[in-house]
Amino acid sequence: MKRAPLRRLRQLFGRRSDDRGVVIIELAYTLPLVMLVGFGGMEMANLTLANTRISQLTLSVADNASRVASGTNLVTPQIREVDINEIFTGAQLQSGDLNVQAHGRIILSSLEVNALGGQWIRWQRCYGNRPSSPSSYGVQGTGALTTTFPGMGPAGKEVKAVPGSAVMFVEVHYTYQPLLFGSWLGPRNVWSTAAFTVRESRDLTQIYNPAPSVTASSC
Repeated sequence: MKRAPLRRLRQLFGRRSDDRGVVIIELAYTLPLVMLVGFGGMEMANLTLANTRISQLTLSVADNASRVASGTNLVTPQIREVDINEIFTGAQLQSGDLNVQAHGRIILSSLEVNALGGQWIRWQRCYGNRPSSPSSYGVQGTGALTTTFPGMGPAGKEVKAVPGSAVMFVEVHYTYQPLLFGSWLGPRNVWSTAAFTVRESRDLTQIYNPAPSVTASSC
């Protein structure tokens, strides 16, 4: 009579042990998949955030370039090499852990109207160590002696300057820095453009570099 309760206890604990074994096996199969999906979601979220931050950075550089000018009421305000360098320094600080200096390339162009009435890139300045990142719409001097240059921007949607003013056109190329799945995503180039018309009158003839002069951020 005493053996029956013992047998029941053995059966009960034996079933619990079997259930635990099944749970462990199921966890071993599903945990890698859950981790893959979870970390993959984090990677995609990080890529989306990087795109947003680069877009905001591009707008900020174009806006700052359209506002900056140095001078007095006696002369037309000028843009200086030091002003452009400070804009780029501000962009690097704004980029934070993205570190646009190491992983990106900022291209600032002054789009203006030439003597023939056509569009041309009077000057261009660059910042960042990302290699092989020329402007997608032309280098300094493009359109200087022609009326066929359409402006800067996607085909059919080009930005154009008006006589007596200039457009600060900015392109940012950034090599995405992955969290975990770099080989899975492959190389990712985050690219953004922005344009602002110069806000006030400005001496457009050149970029000045008065003493003490600074090194120009040439392309």
